[in-house]
Amino acid sequence: MALSPPVTPTSPMRTRLRTPLPGIAFCALGAAVSLGIAGLVGGVSPLLIAIVLGAVITNSVALPSVTTPGIAVASRRLLRIGVALLGLQLLLSDVLDLGWGVLAVAVAVVVGGIAGTMAVGRLLGMEWGERLLIACGFSICGAAAVAAVDGVANARKQHVVTAVALVVVFGTAMIPGLPFAVTLLGLDATQAGIWAGAAVHEVAQVVATGGAIDASHLGPVGVSALAVAVTVKLARVALLAPVVAWIGAASRRRTTSEGGAGRPPLVPLFLLGFVGFVALRATGLLPDRALELGRLAQTALLTTAMFALGTGVRVSVLRGVGWRPFVLAAVSTIWVSTIALGGVLLLG
Repeated sequence: MALSPPVTPTSPMRTRLRTPLPGIAFCALGAAVSLGIAGLVGGVSPLLIAIVLGAVITNSVALPSVTTPGIAVASRRLLRIGVALLGLQLLLSDVLDLGWGVLAVAVAVVVGGIAGTMAVGRLLGMEWGERLLIACGFSICGAAAVAAVDGVANARKQHVVTAVALVVVFGTAMIPGLPFAVTLLGLDATQAGIWAGAAVHEVAQVVATGGAIDASHLGPVGVSALAVAVTVKLARVALLAPVVAWIGAASRRRTTSEGGAGRPPLVPLFLLGFVGFVALRATGLLPDRALELGRLAQTALLTTAMFALGTGVRVSVLRGVGWRPFVLAAVSTIWVSTIALGGVLLLG
């Protein structure tokens, strides 16, 4: 009589390895350290500190495998919740008060920036998904846009990490570079604020750049360049929803034509959350305390997610990426900045 094979019980250790809690706790600790450093240093975004800290740690020591599930959750789910909460920071009345000329500049930057970056990426022989992530990250709102586009484009994880890393590198370089260019061109505070808000990649980088312009401006300043820059940047953020919806439709068509399985969603849930929070903010029903708590939650979630993404920025991986993404990022930065400056000069 044949004997049945013994049933091996599930190992408690194997079960623990699958839980995301240790990895999430690890990323939360990294976010707390990043927020603490940002508070001590001042003028530096905790999001930038978090991704650099994550990259330094992952390239210095081998992370235990128990953290892997939680890092994956933090880098995707928590990031998308943070993107949704970004809608609470967007007040449509402030955006509309910019005037149609400034709004047209924001639209030109997003549309022209994406189109130009995609065209150059194609000439460089890069994959559609990779150049799309870079194009949207550099033209709309940095890492948040990369995460949003990844939700409908099903890009490779390596491409997501590369796009976020490039946003950090090139956007950070603009923080001292753009104020220097403002001084050379003799722009006033309003013009400088519009240029910064329309050209710089990340919201936090826009804040740092606008603050640097206000600190270094020698002429009479009738308005804060920082306030103008943030408002213009939010106009670009407002375009995130329609752009991602359009990309979702394009991705579904590409998947169908190529015979792929598992079509990406047309409108991901977190994008609906973003639109919902924008509408909720527009009602004026939320008290200032609720808005402040929303801002703190968004910052905490995005900082945690940036630390998780930073742990994927391995030097060995970036070496294997090649030179093309770096060239495309440089071209995209110059192209977006040129469109923005042209709009500023046309507005006079």
